[in-house]
Parts: sequence; C-alpha cells; structure tokens
Amino acid sequence: MQNSKNFKIARGACAALLALGIVTGCSGDEATEGAGPTEELTSEAVDETDSPDVEPSEEDTEPVVEEKQKTKEPVVETVEAEPAESPESSLSLEQQNAVRSAESYLQFMNFSRSGLVGQLEYEGYSNADAQLAVDTMSIDWNEQAIGSAESYLSFTAFSRQGLIDQLTYEDFTLEQATYGVDSLVVDWNQEAAESAQSYLEFSGFSRQGLIDQLLYEGFTLEQATFGVDQAGL
Repeated sequence: MQNSKNFKIARGACAALLALGIVTGCSGDEATEGAGPTEELTSEAVDETDSPDVEPSEEDTEPVVEEKQKTKEPVVETVEAEPAESPESSLSLEQQNAVRSAESYLQFMNFSRSGLVGQLEYEGYSNADAQLAVDTMSIDWNEQAIGSAESYLSFTAFSRQGLIDQLTYEDFTLEQATYGVDSLVVDWNQEAAESAQSYLEFSGFSRQGLIDQLLYEGFTLEQATFGVDQAGL
C-alpha cells in the first residue's frame, strides 16, 4: 500500500511536470508565432529605408541648378568717377580773392575784359593775379557790351557811332561794341533830339552850329536836322 501511494505521488509529480511542460511549450509557441509578423515588418522597414533605387524628383533638383547658375554670373565692380577739380582749387588765396572781387564788381556794373583787369589792379592786385582771376571766370563779353550800352543810354543821349566809340573807349573790342549797340532797339532820331535839347540847356547855338555839333557827335545829317528841328531852331 505504501508503494502504491508512492507510485501515485510519483505519477502525480510526473503529471504535474508534464502539465507544466505543456504550458511552457504552448507559451513558447505563442511567443514564437507572435514574433513572426514583427520580424517581417521590421525587415520590410529596413528594406524600404536602405533601398538605393529611390530617385529625387525634378522639383528637388531644379533649385540646386538655379543656385549653381547664379554663382556663375560675373560680378561687375562699379568705380565711381572722382569729381573734377574746380578751377579755383588751383588758385592761391590772393587769386581767389581777386576772383571774388571781380564777381562783386560784375554784380553792379558791366566791364570789358581789359576794364575789369584794370579795376582789379586799381584795388591792389598784381596784373598777373588780376588777369588770371578774370580768365578763370566764364564771362560773355558781348553781353557785357550790351549792358554797358544800355547803361550809357540811361544817362545821356548818344548817336549810334558815338555809343560804339564810347564802348571801345571802355576797352571793348570793335566787334563787341558793335554787337552791343546793334543788339539794342534805339530811335536815333529821338536821341538826336534829346542831345540837341541838352546842348541848348547849357549854351546858345545857332541852327547850323547845333547841326554841326550833332554831326560831330556821330549823328547822320538827317538825324541832326531832325533833332534841331525838334529843339525849335
């Protein structure tokens, strides 16, 4: 009986061990079956990641080409031109002062070139500095002649020839003086009449004597006669 009990225990132990083995085996099979798909998915992911056959799209490559083209464009350097040196910058302080003095005179009066040089010399500048200052300036001497002629006519009466002579006396050239006088619109008959009246205000004249005086002043015979007639002789 004791042996039978022991046999039953041994069989029970064996049954227990057998049951435990079955459970363990089942668990192992389920684990093995569960791992299968995971390994396949992992393998597929690796295959997709490592695949060298994937080509970049044209959209990905175009910007790179454009960048390369941009870098090939030549770089043009711009060189700024240096400002031209002004004429006065090469003059001495004395010469610059002479220029300023000449500019000041021309604001109030009209001058010939020689007349303006002479005025600067009168102010104490050397002839060389005076000439350099005047020649440095941009002056239209024909315009100066016109202005001078207008100025003379505003103070007294002149014949055409008398006014040209006056301008040449002021050192305008004959061409400048003629240009200045002929650029003006002047009634020379009226100038003769005013000149005749002016002479009669300071001295007595016969008719012929007054005509001769006007001829001497450069009026034509017709202009002189007209002037004397207007004066009442």
